[in-house]
Parts: sequence; structure tokens; C-alpha cells
Amino acid sequence: MTGRILVACVGNLLRHDDGFGVAVARELERRGLPEGVDLIETGIGGMSVVQQLMDGYEALIVVDAVDREALAGTLWVLTPEVDDPASIERDEWRTLFQNLHLAEPHRILLMARSLGALPPIVRIVGCQPADIDTMDEQLSPPVAAAVPVAADRIAAMVDAFAGLLATGR
Repeated sequence: MTGRILVACVGNLLRHDDGFGVAVARELERRGLPEGVDLIETGIGGMSVVQQLMDGYEALIVVDAVDREALAGTLWVLTPEVDDPASIERDEWRTLFQNLHLAEPHRILLMARSLGALPPIVRIVGCQPADIDTMDEQLSPPVAAAVPVAADRIAAMVDAFAGLLATGR
């Protein structure tokens, strides 16, 4: 085991609250992360997450705006279920991956699993956006307020995962 952790922040900073992941990446970069933790901010380039995972990681934290129809600024830490790539029909696979540039977490994780690069520990830190359709580089106030809280949660997860990985669990 490498013990390495990847924090992958995705989103479109030009589409209002879809820039949540980018804002969290900036906050984490400002704070700093421990050795063995890599931070990437990919914008909407999903394939770069998969390419980074191919370097070998034991844990992945994806940070993104996630619409679960809750109050704007609500945060979740989700443990995704990733389908077995062999169970997906060819036409469905083509539809899912016709645009490899979009960084939709489900597609990133499915592609990584199909390549054998998905780490054993995967979490998504998601924030309920207020608006992802308006062209605006500013986050809404509730989503902006969630950025440091998300960074705190990510730091705590990194510490917990590092402890698990150090003990070989």
C-alpha cells in the first residue's frame, strides 16, 4: 500500500455555485495538506482525475457541488457505490462516456474502476448549490460559507484515512 490520498476538486468556477470544488481547492491549498496527500483542481476535466489515480492511491476524496434538493450550503460526505463496469451494456457505456471532459463524479469513479485505478476508500464531499446555471464567478453566500466547513471535514478525513492506512486496515 502506498498510503497516498488524493483530494480531487471539480467544478466550473464560471457557473456560480458549481465553483464550490474550485473554492475548496483554493482553501485547502492556502491551509496546506500533509505529506502523502495530493490535491488537484480539475475544473470540468474529469479525465485528469482518472489519470492522476493511475499513479496509485489508497484513498480518494472528490469535492463537488451535488444537488440533493436540500437547503443551499448543506454539506454531505457520501460513500458512493460504483457499478461493476462489466455489468454496463455497450450502448449505455457509449452514452455515459461520449464526452470525456465532463467531471461528473459517477463517471470518473466508473472509469477509474474499469481501469483498476479506483482506490479502496472513496468519499464525495458535496455541497448543495443554490444556482449552477447563472454565469457568475461568485459563490452564493450559503455555499461560500460552506467552503471552510468542507475544508475542515476534508482535513479530518485525511487524518482519519492516514491513520487507517498507517495501521494497514
